[in-house]
Amino acid sequence: MTTATRTLQPFFCYYGGKWRVATKYPAPRHRVIVEPFAGAAGYSLRHPERDVILYDVDPIICGVWDYLIRVSESEVASLPLHVEHVDDLDVPQEAKWLIGFWLNKGTSSPRKMPSKWMRAGQHVNSFWGEAVRERIASQIDAIRHWRIVNAPYDQAPDVGATWFIDPPYQGKCGRQYRFSDVDFPALGAWCQARRGQVIVCEQEGADWLPFRFLGVFKSTEGKHGGKTSREMIWTNGDST
Repeated sequence: MTTATRTLQPFFCYYGGKWRVATKYPAPRHRVIVEPFAGAAGYSLRHPERDVILYDVDPIICGVWDYLIRVSESEVASLPLHVEHVDDLDVPQEAKWLIGFWLNKGTSSPRKMPSKWMRAGQHVNSFWGEAVRERIASQIDAIRHWRIVNAPYDQAPDVGATWFIDPPYQGKCGRQYRFSDVDFPALGAWCQARRGQVIVCEQEGADWLPFRFLGVFKSTEGKHGGKTSREMIWTNGDST
């Protein structure tokens, strides 16, 4: 299946997101894409026409995706632009979370108030504002067929699909997530047992699968991250 379709921009900015480097990973060979650690679903945003199934244990992540899949374009377009504190907004909780992810860059949980960078007015299109709101509103019809499930990775049925597996990384970087307790040997065995095409992400130094070097990529700067990330990859070589 090689039909090219539109690429979607990120719906929210999330710590460890893969949208920027998603083109460096193998293209999906199956109609169905499963992301068992959904986050911001950067890989699936590059292939939104596929039957995308997202899993995540974080109820906030799932709430945001459920909202995006269901919400009308007009409701998104009417979300308030001026934000001093999200708890003051008269919008659904899921919309507060969505906006909160745009108040600071690359966080693992939504923020309540704008960051100092947002308040400084620099890179305005990188934070919550008219451009981001319009982008989200213009894209939501492209993900109506997506599904989100609030469950751990090992509850995903073993179906023939493209599995894009981007867990909290082994080591310090992975501990920044709200849910970061991963049994890596068990996850490695689970990855190798999946049917279909399996793509697993990690950083240099991970040893729970025989990873190979993918490249050095720009990452979101912040309290817990640097300017670049040395990314690793494992695939099962599926060609069907």
